[in-house]
Amino acid sequence: MSSMSVLVVDDELDIRELISEILSEEGYDVTVASSASEANRKRSKKEFDLILLDIWMPETDGISLLKQWSEEENLNSEVVMMSGHGTVDTAIESTHLGASNFVEKPLSIAKLLRTVEGALTERKKKTNPKRSIDNASFVSIGHSDLLKDFRKELSRVAKVDSSILIIGEDGTGREAYANYVHNISDRSMNNCITLDSSSLSEEVLKDEILGSGKSEKITLGIIDKLQNGTLILKNLAEFNLNAQLIINNILETNIFNINGGKEKIQCNFRTIAIVNENYLNQVREGRLKRELISNLNIQTIKVPPLREHAEDIPDFIKFYTDQLSEAQELTYRRFTVAAQNRLRNFPWPGNHIELKNIIERLLVKGITDDVTLDETEEELKKEIDKDPVESLIKQDLLSLPLKEAREQFEKAYLQQQLILCDGKVGKLAKRVGVERTHLYRKLKSLQIDIKTKDNP
Repeated sequence: MSSMSVLVVDDELDIRELISEILSEEGYDVTVASSASEANRKRSKKEFDLILLDIWMPETDGISLLKQWSEEENLNSEVVMMSGHGTVDTAIESTHLGASNFVEKPLSIAKLLRTVEGALTERKKKTNPKRSIDNASFVSIGHSDLLKDFRKELSRVAKVDSSILIIGEDGTGREAYANYVHNISDRSMNNCITLDSSSLSEEVLKDEILGSGKSEKITLGIIDKLQNGTLILKNLAEFNLNAQLIINNILETNIFNINGGKEKIQCNFRTIAIVNENYLNQVREGRLKRELISNLNIQTIKVPPLREHAEDIPDFIKFYTDQLSEAQELTYRRFTVAAQNRLRNFPWPGNHIELKNIIERLLVKGITDDVTLDETEEELKKEIDKDPVESLIKQDLLSLPLKEAREQFEKAYLQQQLILCDGKVGKLAKRVGVERTHLYRKLKSLQIDIKTKDNP
């Protein structure tokens, strides 16, 4: 809900009441005035974010009033003129006096809401100068050549105003990078909205995207709020196929209809979609529409996993330590060189999310001023013990003696291969190139459970 303030100036009581009711229901703080003199009194007591100003009023017309405010140089509000069909040209002329837009009478509720939203977006631009990127932000952390080149790539794609597909593992900061691209683009002064279907039921997702005009009350959807902004689609494969179709149609036509409405509305926004590295498999499985991916991957960004730039981990340790200590008022602790080195050599299957969680747990302990190697080992062991049979990339083999590392590798490798062979040892023997009798002995020595009845 917005708390921005709106002054409605119109001599017609029914118009004032209608607009006041509509905007109040949308969460705006609405004040009304029936004449120019009353409008001046209201403005002397309060500064408004937006003024809806009627042109024809008996005492002083809206154009003259707007001119007065402009000449007095005290017009700090956005102004939208309201006019009948015969005064549209006059309303357009009012833009030279400082009006940002106009709406025609009789009023269309949908058009009124869009115009108000657009005017207030302009207000935000003027009152909030373009956000600079904080040098201490997540995106700026890391000194490796890999991340330096990656940041250059982000800057390059931000300058080209087309759809982007961000590909990467969970926990790599894909959403943060998507927001970064918006913040350094020409669209940065406009809305950036993240849509995550996992938090929405299929029934409400369509209304959330398109808005709703099924009842007398018009509810704006995300697309209506995105003029010249950026839409981030998080976890794209989790969107139902109907939602994917809606988004794809909008991308292809730049036109949409409010759900339940008839008016075709032009839209202009950039889309950044986030997918996992296996998104092509999801296309083949039918979970992702191929035509949607084609419209989204005009530009692609592949986010590197944390293990590929391990030299940056000490930088991220400091970043997360400072962030958590300040945000959650945790006791600041210094990570010893041995502890940092151990964290550098962990494969981080959960990437930044996992690293941040472990740092938080170590800070919460707060036993001593320094985080020791033993404490770090204890926390990492908990991560490994959660699921010791996960994919090979999640095995922390570098910390083990050669014999034990080899055994863990063989066990994880054969367990994964056995799954791919439907639990059949004969099929597994052919797949891995090992004689069947020898393979049985190896499976037994590694304590890999097999169901012999399924293995003829």
